[in-house]
Amino acid sequence: MLRLSTGDRVRVFNGRGAEFEAVIEAADRDGVRLTIGAPCTPAPEPRVAITLAQAVLKGDKMDDVVRDAVMIGVAAIHPIVTARSETSIVALARGRRRERWARIAVSSAKQCGRAVVPSIAEPRPFHDLGAPPRADFPRPVLILVEPNTSAGLALADLEPAVPEHATLVVGPEGGWTAEELQTATGLGTFVTLGRRTLRADAMALVALSAMFARWGEF
Repeated sequence: MLRLSTGDRVRVFNGRGAEFEAVIEAADRDGVRLTIGAPCTPAPEPRVAITLAQAVLKGDKMDDVVRDAVMIGVAAIHPIVTARSETSIVALARGRRRERWARIAVSSAKQCGRAVVPSIAEPRPFHDLGAPPRADFPRPVLILVEPNTSAGLALADLEPAVPEHATLVVGPEGGWTAEELQTATGLGTFVTLGRRTLRADAMALVALSAMFARWGEF
């Protein structure tokens, strides 16, 4: 905004799907004052509302996952802490990571022209996802697993019928433990991304892209 001047026209959005024309009345380091004008048509949201349940990755890799997931069109993001996550619920709260991810979500929505900012849930332990399934993880629930997992279904073999909602669950760098896979058996369907080794911070974006393509978004 500091690169713009009084009288410049911009678009503003409320994060819940409404977007408006606006004119800058004043802008400085303390804030921006606008005159809100007529509503305008925002970029359309995906026809399948996908919730991403992502195991928190080490370092700043989770920042990239949040940024890319918002860009591709997820409806909500639920950070989860697994047995092999290199952090804890307490450490995430102490570092105010949820607040950081929420800011990244807003920034990514601005950059890609979305008028909806996906919600970022409080981080939770993986075992909270166990059966019975939680209401905030809408079905179908797809759990991303290693290619050598015997029950894994190729994304290309997903049911072609387009759902209204879905949930994608993605694990940490070290993968799922046997106990977690057992818990996940009652949660949803295991799916794989072929036999290439992908970076942990790229898995969600690749899987989400494949899901949207399968369901006719692209």
